[in-house]
Amino acid sequence: MIALEGLCKSFGGAPVLRGVDLVAERGENLVVIGASGSGKSVLLKCILGLITPDAGMVRWKGAALGPDNRADFLARFGMLFQGAALFDSMPVWRNVAFRLLNARPALPVTEARARALDCLARVGLSERVADLYPAELSGGMQKRVGLARAIAAGPEVLFFDEPTTGLDPVMAGVIDRLIADIVRDLGVCAITITHDMASVRRIADRVALLHEGRIRWRGDVAALGSDPDPVLRQFVAGSPEGPIAPTG
Repeated sequence: MIALEGLCKSFGGAPVLRGVDLVAERGENLVVIGASGSGKSVLLKCILGLITPDAGMVRWKGAALGPDNRADFLARFGMLFQGAALFDSMPVWRNVAFRLLNARPALPVTEARARALDCLARVGLSERVADLYPAELSGGMQKRVGLARAIAAGPEVLFFDEPTTGLDPVMAGVIDRLIADIVRDLGVCAITITHDMASVRRIADRVALLHEGRIRWRGDVAALGSDPDPVLRQFVAGSPEGPIAPTG
């Protein structure tokens, strides 16, 4: 579904991505891990077209992603943002149906609301939540609304940006289970960025470790604990000792 070939990006002469090659398949959740400042968010922004890479290519269904097919790609992705990123001035159901109501042509309001209620039910939220506003929801509920919005338009690709940040361990587990179920049930291609190793083990099919601008390691999630790579072992263990230098 998505393939990155030799992706490079620098800022002010400082390289962030140094030739990233990566493939994300339909029906799997590819989780990208890496230390703070390793370029995970830059990688995601390059895929979405928010940042133009200096070199390399992003492919969508085998074709180079560019002006001819970017609109098609953007119409077929959904995203769960790190902070949920809900619109404070809109009730929950309009947040979920935002894309449907603003499409050309737009879905009729009654149909859009019905779709929103279906998506809310899928993430475990009842109809009574639909007319509340984001400020009236807990952090975990806001994340679930964000997830409902991400799937409302029937995407083929889902992006999850630090989906469990700021959640307690129980709610993080709930969100992870919802993500895993949605990726499996919808058969979408998913790319997740996170540094939460508990979350990685719950939702990942394959894992890629980004280090010093390159993919240092990639493999099945089951291999995380047994691979001898020193960078991977340090990151998985969360050890201050090793080849990963602290940043910030």
